[in-house]
Amino acid sequence: MKALVIGSVYPRFPEDAEVPWLRTSIAHLKKAGVEIQVLAPSYKGLKSHDIDGTHVNRFRYAPANWEILTHEEGAPSKMASKPWLQLLAIPYIINGFIQCLRICRKWKPDVIHAHWPFPHAYIALGAAKLFKIPLVLNFHGAELLLIRKKKWVKPLLKFAIGQAQAIFANSSFTASKIKAIRNVNVEWSPYGTTLETKDERRKTKDDCYPRLVPGRKTSKLQVEHCNNEFTHQYDRNTALDADGVREERDIILSGTKDPVTVSPHAVNGKFKILFVGRHIERKGICYLIEAAKYLPKDKFEIRIVGVGDLTEQLKKQAEAVESTKLEVGSNATPLQNVTPDSFRGQHEQSVILNKVKDPVNSNEVEGSPASIIFTGKLSPEDLANEYRTANVFVLPAIVDSKGDTEGLGVVLIEAMELGLPIVASNVGGIPDVVIDGESGILVPEKDPVALADAFKRLASDSSLVEKLLAGARKRIDECFTWDGIIERQVEVYKRVVSG
Repeated sequence: MKALVIGSVYPRFPEDAEVPWLRTSIAHLKKAGVEIQVLAPSYKGLKSHDIDGTHVNRFRYAPANWEILTHEEGAPSKMASKPWLQLLAIPYIINGFIQCLRICRKWKPDVIHAHWPFPHAYIALGAAKLFKIPLVLNFHGAELLLIRKKKWVKPLLKFAIGQAQAIFANSSFTASKIKAIRNVNVEWSPYGTTLETKDERRKTKDDCYPRLVPGRKTSKLQVEHCNNEFTHQYDRNTALDADGVREERDIILSGTKDPVTVSPHAVNGKFKILFVGRHIERKGICYLIEAAKYLPKDKFEIRIVGVGDLTEQLKKQAEAVESTKLEVGSNATPLQNVTPDSFRGQHEQSVILNKVKDPVNSNEVEGSPASIIFTGKLSPEDLANEYRTANVFVLPAIVDSKGDTEGLGVVLIEAMELGLPIVASNVGGIPDVVIDGESGILVPEKDPVALADAFKRLASDSSLVEKLLAGARKRIDECFTWDGIIERQVEVYKRVVSG
C-alpha cells in the first residue's frame, strides 16, 4: 500500500527536531509495510530530499527568502506577528495543489493522509477527486481554534470534512470539536511518545532513564546501533518541540508483556513537583505558582522547566508568592482569579496571605510557601536529571483566553514512561491520557488548592503513587504504543481503499 502524507512541517535535514511524532509515525507506518512519500512546503528554497529513506516532496510558494511561513514556529503565530505572511497563503495552497496532482499522477498512491486539514485538505482534494484516491484528514486541534478567530474557516472545514473518507483526531476533545462542525465518524489516533523506538517496556527502574552522551556540543539526532536494536537520540539544544523542550534520549525498551513494577522516586529532602513546557497561557503555570501558598517550604519544591512569552511575568508572580510569610491568625485571604495578566507588576505590590487552611488535613499552614525554581532551558543531561529526581509531574493546563487548550498532552505520556505520577487539569485531551484515580490525578482547571491537595496526597501515600504508576503503564500499553496506533491507522487505510 502507498500513502502520500501531507503536512505543513517535516524535518528539513537528518538533525532537524521538527515534528518528531510525525517522523516516528511514518517510520512505524513503513515498518508496517506502508510505502510513504511526504508532501510539505519548502523552507527558504529547500528542494525535495530524502529523510530516513522517505522521499520528501517540497513545493515552492515564494522567493526563497520569503518561504518562512512554516517550520520553527506555527504558521498562525507567525502570521499574527507578521501579517504580511498571510499574502503567502494563496500561492501556498495553489502550488501545493499542483504538486499534489503531479505526485498522484506519477506515483499513484492508494490513500492521501492530510495533517492539519486547513488548508491541506484543499491541497489534497483536487488529486483525490481526479484520481479517485481516498482522502484521510488528521486533525490536531490548532486548525479548529482558527474558527474562533476567523468565522469563514468553519464552512470550508465543514465542506472538507464531508469530502473525506475517514477522519482522525488526536484526542476525544478534538473529536468533539470536529463533530460540532459536522456530525461524522471520527477515529481516535493519538501520538505515541518519542522517548521510545519500540513499543516494548523496560524491566528495571534504572533503565527508564536516558543514557546520555556527555560532551556533545552540537545539536544532533542520531540513529545508533546498540545491543542489536536501533535507538534514537534527540538533542533539544537548538530545536524545541511543541512544548518548548527537547531532551536527548537514548532509550531502549526491552521486550516483555509482563506487568512492570515501578517504584516511586525517592524523596531527597523535599517532594519535588516538576513542570516541563512552554511558558504560555494555556499551560496554566500561574495556578501552579499560586499552589505554592498551600505547600510548606520545608516539604515541597516546585521546579519549572522551559521558557516562553510569559516567563518574566511568571517569575514576578513567583517572587511575590515566595516573599509572603504565612502567619496564623490574620484576616487576609488568598488572591483569587489569578491569570497571566493579573500578576503583571504584582511583585511591586504588598501581598499578605494569612490563615491558609491545609487542603488535606484542614490544619493551618504556617510559615513560608514552597520554593519555586525556574530552571530555564536545560541541557539534555540536566533535563534528564530533573525527571530522575522529581516526585510528581504536573500539567496545570487551562482553556485560555483564545479558547485554546491541550490537544492531547504527549508530555504526560513521556513523564509516565519515566516513572512519575501525574497531576493534571481536567481539560482538553488530557483525560484521554489521565484516568482520574487510575493513571493519574485530575483536578479542575484554575484551582491552586486542588493542585496542592493532589501533591499532598501523593507525598503522604506511597501506595497511591505505586497504584497510579501501574495504572499509567497499563494506560500506555493499551492506548499509546506506536504499534497499536499504527495498526489502527493501517486498518482505516485498508477500509477506505477497499470501500
